[in-house]
Amino acid sequence: MDVSLTTWLVTIVVLLALVGVDLVVNRKPHEVTLKEASLWGIAWVMLAVLFGVGLWLFSDAQYAGEFFAGFITEKSLSVDNLFVFVLIMGKFAVPTQYQQRVLLIGIVLALVLRGVFIGLGAAAVAAFSWVFFIFGAFLIWTAWKLVKEAQSDEEEEFEENALLRWVEKVTPTTKDYRGTKLLVKEGGKRLVTPMLIVMIAVGTTDVLFALDSIPAIFGLTQEPYIVFTANAFALMGLRQLYFLIGGLLKKLVYLSYGLSVILGFIGVKLVFEALHGQGVHVPEIGIPVSLGFIVVTLAVTTVLSLRKSKRDAEAEKAAETGSEPEEIAAP
Repeated sequence: MDVSLTTWLVTIVVLLALVGVDLVVNRKPHEVTLKEASLWGIAWVMLAVLFGVGLWLFSDAQYAGEFFAGFITEKSLSVDNLFVFVLIMGKFAVPTQYQQRVLLIGIVLALVLRGVFIGLGAAAVAAFSWVFFIFGAFLIWTAWKLVKEAQSDEEEEFEENALLRWVEKVTPTTKDYRGTKLLVKEGGKRLVTPMLIVMIAVGTTDVLFALDSIPAIFGLTQEPYIVFTANAFALMGLRQLYFLIGGLLKKLVYLSYGLSVILGFIGVKLVFEALHGQGVHVPEIGIPVSLGFIVVTLAVTTVLSLRKSKRDAEAEKAAETGSEPEEIAAP
């Protein structure tokens, strides 16, 4: 895929413009309603769909398929980020009306940092064919780790990363929030507000998730432009998803299992591609198969999760009332 510098610049400018519109429209801090989150969420998904259709019409159906597979994969993996975002908001006691601004700036920061990872990943893929072995092995290990974490009964807690601890250590910080201000001046001294700290927490924590999502999307496409745009559209709609399915997150009890299956599948695909590059005859997994597998896995995971949550709710209600729970057919 030959993408000119002009196309790159136009894409980045358009994305920045969309972020600017978002900032202007939501410049006043407020609690996000379900209707508002739904409308913005649908808008970002529609923009992603239009972009994919544009690739289909003006480039190639193969690239459009790679974009949609990458977008869906990144979107599903980013849902797992929301669990940690909830923990971050709680740890830093972010007022409800400021959470939207925190997520917007934090996600923009995350996208910039992911851009660096994408550039490094693209350079590694171009220079070393064997890097697919490393990516594939890492994804398979991550899939196994997700399964182990899902089986653990321990409550997940947010742990500050090294950069965040360093920022908090070297910068004097106010004890309370000062609206949406990031810096304030008191007693002749420049102080950082908790707003800036939590934005850094959101942005840098997302980068940790990129350690598995970036190799995963390189397993679906080796085109840096598609990798970047799929990440951009997946991340920019994440803020609305946070408010839209915040209550639903606890019901997606099998999400980690579904994500582990997807990561394991892409990991095997990467290993196959690496072996194929070494002249070993192994099956080739095309984009249509990959896209179908990802969509079906997510659909099955969601259905089973909701049915499990419903059974648990019925059992809990029955325990409280002393009545027999309703029979629900096993999946």
